[in-house]
Amino acid sequence: MPFSNLGLCDPIVRAIEDQGYASPTPIQKKAIPIILSGKDVIATAQTGTGKTASFVLPILELFNKDRKLRGKRIRALILTPTRELAVQIEANITKYSKHLNLSSMAIYGGVDSESQKQRLIEGVDILVATPGRLLDLAHQRALHFDELEVLVLDEADRMVDMGFVGDIDKIVDRLPVTRQNLLFSATMSHDVREMADGFSDSKMSETAVEVSISSNVKSAPSIKQWLITVDKDTKSALLSHLIKEQEWDQALIFIEKKHAAAKLVVQLEKRGIKAESIHGDRSQAMREKILADFKSGNLKYLVATGVAARGIDIGKLSRVVNYDLPFKPEEYIHRIGRTGRAGQPGEAISFVALGDFKNLCAIESRLNHLIDRKEIEGFPVRKEVPISILNYVRKSKPPVKSASKPRNKASGKVTAEKSENTENSSVWGQIKK
Repeated sequence: MPFSNLGLCDPIVRAIEDQGYASPTPIQKKAIPIILSGKDVIATAQTGTGKTASFVLPILELFNKDRKLRGKRIRALILTPTRELAVQIEANITKYSKHLNLSSMAIYGGVDSESQKQRLIEGVDILVATPGRLLDLAHQRALHFDELEVLVLDEADRMVDMGFVGDIDKIVDRLPVTRQNLLFSATMSHDVREMADGFSDSKMSETAVEVSISSNVKSAPSIKQWLITVDKDTKSALLSHLIKEQEWDQALIFIEKKHAAAKLVVQLEKRGIKAESIHGDRSQAMREKILADFKSGNLKYLVATGVAARGIDIGKLSRVVNYDLPFKPEEYIHRIGRTGRAGQPGEAISFVALGDFKNLCAIESRLNHLIDRKEIEGFPVRKEVPISILNYVRKSKPPVKSASKPRNKASGKVTAEKSENTENSSVWGQIKK
């Protein structure tokens, strides 16, 4: 089915075709007509399924029919958790609207706000923003929300994980009651549904149209997954060995802590491998430069903390490496979703130490299959990792002490940088025999 059958005008269809897309993805087929009808939508779609276009394309279509824009006003607001994702979404809007007379911009922290305030003076049709910077500019009266027509919350589950619920509540309180609400999330937890209900006086989860693509999808079939059991003290040597012996052309390497990311870059460089790291402590200008170098191929190996997991969009990334296995199965799927996009082949390699066993059980249970294991000659394992048992029981998490809560109730906010180091490890229950 062509995009034109979804109710999109010729200029938008031409822009889509210019990007090499011939037919819509399942989430686009379902979501676009519903959004064009003006209904609220709650959509569950995994990374790499084309969900950004699912809300961007219908917004462009709706706004192109009747353009009215005043100074310091916006017509659509897309909230997203990270700077990288904000930049990525705005870049897609620019591509899809190339034949239209519509404006867009991204605002985020880590850069000077003056240029953003100047740009907002003329008004913007579609604004992509991180919550903190948006509130800062709203407090400075750099923009007003009285003419807002559409609110989009992208990566809602990530927003919850990063502690942005309080900020989002403050933003929603400023918005017109009459508006279209669109919520997109990779997973649909109780917290995400509560967030949706906070969008309006009536419960959005009861009135919105629900669209789900990921409920029966575990990971893209084009991704070849395998793991290596390894002792923690040999991880960096193993990574260097694989890069050299298998002649990897490029790799996105995920690691849990930012200080460990910097350390790994140094260890790789000592073995003659040029790498860079991206994490919350790096300036926005440096993060953008590193990402640009990685996307262009000038940088082959990028070490990233989880904050970058959903903000990197490279069409033909050949592989991702879980140097540290993530705590949550959903995060594993998000990470490996950086490769194998749009039907392209991809490879996902995970380093698994004995201490990762319960996390591995959870991931493989979510996948509903064991991940292939490989042994690498010259890297014997002292602490063997057992074969996973898929039918485990996960206990509820114990109460979290107030000092270590992910967000303060008064503000509801924790920075992305802080969340990289304080993400709570899951407490796992007994594994059934």
